[in-house]
Amino acid sequence: MKVKYGAAWVGLTAAAMAAATACGSDGAKTAAETAGRAVDKADTVMAALTRATDRTQELGSAEVRTTTDLGSGEPVAMDGTYSWGDGYALDVEMDAEAVQMQELTDSPTVRTLFVDGAYYYDIDPQPAGPLEGKEWMKIDGSAVFGESGAAAMAGGAGEGSPADSMKGLKYASDVDDLGKETVNGKPTTHYRAVLDEKDMGKFKDAFKGADSMLNSGGASITMEVWVGADDLPMRLKQDFGAMTVTMDFDKWGATKDIVAPPADQVGDLTQEVKDAGLQQG
Repeated sequence: MKVKYGAAWVGLTAAAMAAATACGSDGAKTAAETAGRAVDKADTVMAALTRATDRTQELGSAEVRTTTDLGSGEPVAMDGTYSWGDGYALDVEMDAEAVQMQELTDSPTVRTLFVDGAYYYDIDPQPAGPLEGKEWMKIDGSAVFGESGAAAMAGGAGEGSPADSMKGLKYASDVDDLGKETVNGKPTTHYRAVLDEKDMGKFKDAFKGADSMLNSGGASITMEVWVGADDLPMRLKQDFGAMTVTMDFDKWGATKDIVAPPADQVGDLTQEVKDAGLQQG
């Protein structure tokens, strides 16, 4: 079912983000001293990531270029607005053929909204069925992640957003500073963090649903963040097993409001998708 694949993929763009050694003048350090330096470095990294998380949360929205590589073909691009100041929402364009929705629209791209826990796809009116005469197709997040996973992804505080991914960094079991790099023409510091399954907290249900649907086989999430001089992320990369999601942030704050389409223009396929077997509990 081609609609099923598209819904599953969009649901995942959500969503769900080392130690140092040193030598002294005598060529040796005690284990305690080395461990202390490692802790100091980790604390410095976490302080930088905390500043970046706070700035991200504060600004509430961003214009983002997202690339999702499912490990089974060409990466899929999504460009548009992500908002988390008043609940998580997005308004993006994605390639129709790449997400196997070309039979639902003559446009080369599909505008996709996520509002109040549901996905909306801008399609051509269909001749029959639940999409007959409708401009939009709706799929509730519960059809993709299950009830508990959807609740984690679409809570009132913006869970599932880039800001919430950044907040997840504080639970990482392993962090490192990988040095200075230029991203999109601007200087950044490159950080890496690893979140094991035990670190995922309330997002564990959503992650399990995504992992099961795509057979990515990941038991942890590796997050890489490139932070600019203003303490804002320039790039965020997340590896979920075989799937990799990369976000490049072009503009912060003051983005357009995101609202659901008029109800009379929407055909709801939530139950059809659940019946097709996407739901993960």
